[in-house]
Amino acid sequence: MSTITLDRPAIAMTRTTYRSSTARPAPVRLTLRGRVLLVSVALAVIAAAAVVFGAAVVATDEAPMPGTVETVTVQPGQTLWSIAAEARPDADIRETVDQIIRLNALEDGAPLPIGATLAVPTRD
Repeated sequence: MSTITLDRPAIAMTRTTYRSSTARPAPVRLTLRGRVLLVSVALAVIAAAAVVFGAAVVATDEAPMPGTVETVTVQPGQTLWSIAAEARPDADIRETVDQIIRLNALEDGAPLPIGATLAVPTRD
């Protein structure tokens, strides 16, 4: 029994793949480590902003207001206007209200909490 061997040249085959114009790349997925890193970086940025800008909110370079200051406890029905008129009846009430807001770092237009202690200028 004999075996016949045929010598054939090797045929090189190539395959070309075409990408469709509507194909989108796969979405990026974050691993748990990636999420932890992303949250850590965000918290670090927020903390840095609080350190840098936090002191600027509280401290001002204005000179302290001259005069005597006393404390007043807010009673039901009192407003900044009535407190200012009672503390300095001879002065401009609008200016006294502005001074009370600055002295106590109050938000403009925020209601006064009953029982709060406010610093009020009494005279210049």
